[in-house]
Amino acid sequence: MIAIVDYNAGNLRSVKRACDAAGIACVITRDPAEVAKAERIIFPGVGAAPSAMESLKAAGLDAALRSAFAAGTPILGICLGCQIILERSEEGGVETLALIPGTTMLFCPSDPALKVPHMGWNEVRVVRPHPLLEGVEEGDAFYFVHSYYPQPSSEADVFARTDYGISFPSAVGRRNLFAAQFHPEKSGRLGLRILERFAKWNGTIAD
Repeated sequence: MIAIVDYNAGNLRSVKRACDAAGIACVITRDPAEVAKAERIIFPGVGAAPSAMESLKAAGLDAALRSAFAAGTPILGICLGCQIILERSEEGGVETLALIPGTTMLFCPSDPALKVPHMGWNEVRVVRPHPLLEGVEEGDAFYFVHSYYPQPSSEADVFARTDYGISFPSAVGRRNLFAAQFHPEKSGRLGLRILERFAKWNGTIAD
């Protein structure tokens, strides 16, 4: 069973509907014990980092996620769940989960034609192979809605990039954790394939 983490940060139902459409058994939960015992975890989210961290801590879900990561449970972060896995966020200057070293940065495009938030379909370019990105080809586009982006300290933790004024990391991860800045649940068949692969992923990455 896959646990979808509920920490008052939106888009839970759309993730659940996408999993249902892909035939993936899942449950929405805010129970740390249920998250801790899950076979796999989806960590979605839209909204602001400070309020998200406050909700996670209040429910004890921050500790549950850290324990699951340490135990090797496969975890999929989405959007805000891709940002607050790093050490800190420029959004409110808040310290985040620190599962991967790095900082979440605010988009500051030099081109005034590029609006923030970055919203809509954009190409995701694979720069390092990952089981969840298998089959993603040049030109494949996914759906984005975000004003901040993840910037891991190590390029080894970056699996895909997207261009929006800058080349920013759009898929990051380490060991049993993979996180997408885009929304697989809103990205049609390509997004469903990522969810399907996650449902079978054992949390390891081939060297």
